[in-house]
Amino acid sequence: MSLYSALSAGVSGLNAQSSAIAAVADNITNINTIGYKATETQFSTMVGEGRAGATYVAGGVKAVAHSLISKAGLTVSSSNSTDLSIAGDGFFVTRMGSTPGSSVSLTRAGSFAPDKNGYLVNTSGAYLQGWRLAPDGSYTNTGTMNGLGPIKLSDLQGTASATTTMTIKANFPTTTAAFTGAYTAGNLASGAVTPAFTRPMDVTDAQGVSHRVNFSVIRTGVNTWQGEIYASPASDVSASGGLLASGTIKFNPDGSLDKANSSAALFGSITPSWTNGSGSSPIALNLGDNGGVNGLTSYDTGYAVTSTVNGGKLGTIAAIEVSKDGIVSAKFDDGTSRAVFKLPIATVANPDGLNRTPGNGFTASSLSGDFKIVAPGEGGGSIASYSLEGSTSDLGKEFTDMIRFQRAYSASSKIITTVDDMLQEVSNLKR
Repeated sequence: MSLYSALSAGVSGLNAQSSAIAAVADNITNINTIGYKATETQFSTMVGEGRAGATYVAGGVKAVAHSLISKAGLTVSSSNSTDLSIAGDGFFVTRMGSTPGSSVSLTRAGSFAPDKNGYLVNTSGAYLQGWRLAPDGSYTNTGTMNGLGPIKLSDLQGTASATTTMTIKANFPTTTAAFTGAYTAGNLASGAVTPAFTRPMDVTDAQGVSHRVNFSVIRTGVNTWQGEIYASPASDVSASGGLLASGTIKFNPDGSLDKANSSAALFGSITPSWTNGSGSSPIALNLGDNGGVNGLTSYDTGYAVTSTVNGGKLGTIAAIEVSKDGIVSAKFDDGTSRAVFKLPIATVANPDGLNRTPGNGFTASSLSGDFKIVAPGEGGGSIASYSLEGSTSDLGKEFTDMIRFQRAYSASSKIITTVDDMLQEVSNLKR
């Protein structure tokens, strides 16, 4: 009987509009939720009888919810350096726990802050994941979750960072008297020959112990100098006489560095073997470029010297900084900083096919395809600090949809009451 199909159609209309109103309610209540992706409701017919005939059988309607996950929200400025957003495609990679076996959740909600244990978590309690950087800044990306771990910087406090670079910019005056005696490597370190110039520097071993290293030179000819790098006292290292590197330094006629004809030992790296048993890392010697004036030079001016050495004891973390390429650095109260992690970005072929999870997160599904782990800017978007992605809900549109769905719900209820009256008439025929 067609009346009963009309009754079923009215009920399907109530169910469909109820589902649509539920989506509107979610969108409105999450108007201020960071990284929230609005849900759009679409309707589809339910066919009761596919052929045209004298008797029509109503099918009804069903509601289909679509999450517009690929749509980006407006960027909102923030005063917190660990509030992050993604400019372009991709998601932050998080876990719902700090252990490797915790469930993975992809999210655009980048409101991260340290918890009581020092982990960076967002307002949903999801733990931000990243690659821990090696001392030389390298990391290994397998394209999967392997190698990723929760971002935690608090364990750096009270530790030490070994020296890995030594940069010297100095001018050696051309008027310096040339050394006329016999010189052999190690004479400057031992004191057998008095240096024309010495620059002391303090380097740090892996245990945070400071060691004095000297860079001394003498002029031995036109545009030619001899240089030595040695520990003081010599007993700090196992090298004979404390000598770490020595060689010839050549300059071009215009006073720039002739690195090509200088000794390679002074322009590579040194690896001190500390006698206190502390670990040692190669220390790169940055003394200038070939033909350049950005390091060692030789002009008729005084000994103008600046030197910088990284490493040292790590004190209290004063701030956390995140670069656009995802490098997470700890900035300490003494002004030094250390790059510790690199953030990945997860990309999927069809973001709108992801499954929603509690906490404004998403997981891969058969519709979205598996996610890939890439570095920022390498197939995904870039990361912006001091900013958050706002909700994609449009309050004006949601209120308009609410009126439409409410009217459609009321109309569907009228179908039911009308069919009820018609069925009542049928039942009254026997009287």
